[in-house]
Amino acid sequence: MIELLANSEMSAADRMTIAGGTPGFDLMQRAGLAVAEAVTARCPAGGVVGVVTGSGNNGGDGFVAARILRERGYDVRVLAVSDVAKLKGDAAQAHAFWGAGVEPAAPDRLVGMKIIVDALFGAGLDRPVEGRARTMIEAMNRAQVPVVAVDLPSGISGDTGEVMGAAVKARNTVTFFRRKPGHVLLPGRLHCGEVRVADIGIKADVLARIAASTFANAPALWGSSFPQPALAGHKYSRGHAVVVSGGASYTGAARLAARGALRAGAGLTTIASPAAALLINAAANLAVMVRAVDGAAELTAFLDDRRFNAVAIGPGCGVGPHTRDMTLAALAGKRAVVADADALTSFADDPELLFSAIRAQPDRSVILTPHGGEFARLFGHLSDISQVHGKLEQARKAAALSGAVVVLKGADTVIAAPDGRAAINVNAPAWLATAGSGDVLTGFATGLVAQGMSGFDAACAAVWMHGEAANVFGPGLISEDLPDALPAVYRQLLARLDR
Repeated sequence: MIELLANSEMSAADRMTIAGGTPGFDLMQRAGLAVAEAVTARCPAGGVVGVVTGSGNNGGDGFVAARILRERGYDVRVLAVSDVAKLKGDAAQAHAFWGAGVEPAAPDRLVGMKIIVDALFGAGLDRPVEGRARTMIEAMNRAQVPVVAVDLPSGISGDTGEVMGAAVKARNTVTFFRRKPGHVLLPGRLHCGEVRVADIGIKADVLARIAASTFANAPALWGSSFPQPALAGHKYSRGHAVVVSGGASYTGAARLAARGALRAGAGLTTIASPAAALLINAAANLAVMVRAVDGAAELTAFLDDRRFNAVAIGPGCGVGPHTRDMTLAALAGKRAVVADADALTSFADDPELLFSAIRAQPDRSVILTPHGGEFARLFGHLSDISQVHGKLEQARKAAALSGAVVVLKGADTVIAAPDGRAAINVNAPAWLATAGSGDVLTGFATGLVAQGMSGFDAACAAVWMHGEAANVFGPGLISEDLPDALPAVYRQLLARLDR
């Protein structure tokens, strides 16, 4: 299940299901049962369970779970943050279903609990947590017992993953139908613990009608377009990637990207090197070719060879007019371009110059791969983006504004396309944060677009492969290890895609 549903989309799924003849309380009962089963799996019968409830349907799920757990032999105490007399609709029905006393929520009432069910807020929280609710969140975190969160840990925004003042740190989270962006974006992911998606009776046709545009990045998203070498193929049919190198003191980044492009499957890879760095680049590469290219005019002439179908530019190129002109020359060449690092920062004073060059070639794949600092320099001062809340929507807005696929890197990398599609990556280990790893990612993406993948699919696949390569290698990883870990990733991936 790769689709991620925003709060508004999940609400729409509930409404469509209810309109189709399923009572809302039936959905709530199934949700409460799933929560109760999560508690049963972690805590033996007879233990004291605290269920902290709020005023909405999340609290209703908690009341249902409390009733089921009581019937299974648990000592259940419901601690209500809000006045239960004011409950309405399905939540009021769930309170009646519980059919026992409710205690006003207070921190000291959590003493002696073996496990806590957090049923305060769900994914729809849109304001900072205050008052008694915040007090109880902080008390649950101090209790030093497992917490099972209903839908999403209370205090986490379902749409952005941000902490809204204070947030529960759960051991387990039970959500319904599909995960939300807040389950995979940071810091929300760190608060969720193990996430289980429960089937509560919402049918697949509802998902089709919602037409979700946010996904968890995985092969199921882009595997159908992933390039697999054909027996009758040859190196020229697998694309020819070009990586633009910086000067003699800064060739390492380009060499990392070039090796990444070759390992990702490009049939040929050439480094376009300043003449002063030619011998350094040539001595450090075997399978990667090296050609002398100085300045934008020479790059334009070099790219007249139509066999070059993808260009990577930016890593180690230096910030300034030279790199800006080289980037514009690459974009004018009517081929796929992956721009990173210095190629982005060189346009910080005039981002529209970059965007207009991208938009002038709407049928080509252009991928921008900024980390947070580069993103801020290129996009952060633009009011259309600086006023947008959350990493996911910022990346989406940047893609729409620039006309490029934007890869906003980090532990929760977001890949966004100009058409509104977005994916959030979830497989990157901590040791991927090492110098040069972004240059390798640029190479992976370039190698994939050289083989004919679309910009969005290539960016998603490259980010996923980048994370998997780091997982395969393990702790102690440095950037040079990533390309050489890729064959093991390919073996696993191609076996999965062949099934």
